[in-house]
Amino acid sequence: MNEHSDAHAGLHSEWGALRGEHPGRSTNPIVKVQDLAWLEFTKPNLDRAETFAQAFGFVTALRTADELHLRGTDPGAPCVLIRKAPRTTFGGVAFRAADDSDVLRLAEATGRRVEPLPESLGGIGVDLVDPAGGTVRVVSDMHALRALPAQTPQVFNFGTDVKRANATQRPPREPALVQRLGHIVLQRTRYLESLNWYLEHLGLIVSDFLYYAGQRERGPVMSFIRCDSGATATDHHTVAMALGPTNRYVHSAYQVCDLDTLAAGGEYLRELGYQRSWGIGRHIQGSQIFDYWRDPDGFLVEHFSDGDLFDSTLAPGWAPMTASGLAQWGPPATKDFLGISPSRESARELRAMITSLSEDNEFDFQRLRGLLKVTSS
Repeated sequence: MNEHSDAHAGLHSEWGALRGEHPGRSTNPIVKVQDLAWLEFTKPNLDRAETFAQAFGFVTALRTADELHLRGTDPGAPCVLIRKAPRTTFGGVAFRAADDSDVLRLAEATGRRVEPLPESLGGIGVDLVDPAGGTVRVVSDMHALRALPAQTPQVFNFGTDVKRANATQRPPREPALVQRLGHIVLQRTRYLESLNWYLEHLGLIVSDFLYYAGQRERGPVMSFIRCDSGATATDHHTVAMALGPTNRYVHSAYQVCDLDTLAAGGEYLRELGYQRSWGIGRHIQGSQIFDYWRDPDGFLVEHFSDGDLFDSTLAPGWAPMTASGLAQWGPPATKDFLGISPSRESARELRAMITSLSEDNEFDFQRLRGLLKVTSS
């Protein structure tokens, strides 16, 4: 260890930043968003999307011929908005501002207009565009959906610490009810430029940086980024961002009650014939218990439970990126999860690698070698 690692030992990363490395936060962000609000998608078949969503654990908050809103059991806005369209696409991400004044401040700083949101949602929003061309909406004052009945965590006996007597454990094999939207993972060809944009515009702060083995001097290639709520601890990451050959959605994650709920819900999905991508396991960065699934349109979605929470005092950790380093326990990361199994998506990503190497971005031959080492590690 070096002198920079002491503050991180036993916390979340063996190593802290070296002199001159990225600080992981902006000194004067325009606003500090509070959390994710929702994600937006388009899909051609809303019936199929709703059937999977309900099996995954969402509750339908709104359904029309052209629109589907999905929610969790926690109060607040819907987690996912899906609009009917000829093609399946990821439409963008919405963040919840502290209040209307933050939305107005962002609009003034970026030259954008504040617009009323649809009546089904309520409130106002400003639409921004990140350096990759992705839509980022910042919203406030929406209608608040009431909390729904939630699943109850199991009561555990640990050795001589007996909490349950004359009672059995029988977690039902049923959908793992989504409580809330936890995070989204994005890939960017101009990773550092995009990272800085999110830190400066939205006040997000980095929990952990990853770098390619042997390339730390070139800087990070992935960051796990959380909301800055001062002394109030927030999710280890609300956004994770990685360097890659295309600008795309990677996956989104939704919190469920506990491990039993997650596992039983996974068995429910498996019996219905849905595709598990990877799981069950426990991550290293963020510590979440995870289980990844493919929806019928190919989007990767995650059930998670028991994630880390950090307040604003914790500085970023630094670690090398490896496939084996994605989990503390669980099965090895699958080819499907890593995006290297034979599929239309992997073929598209391979073509993008070739194209990206000839373009002006951060994904060059050295970075490609680093990425290939990750997928084989």
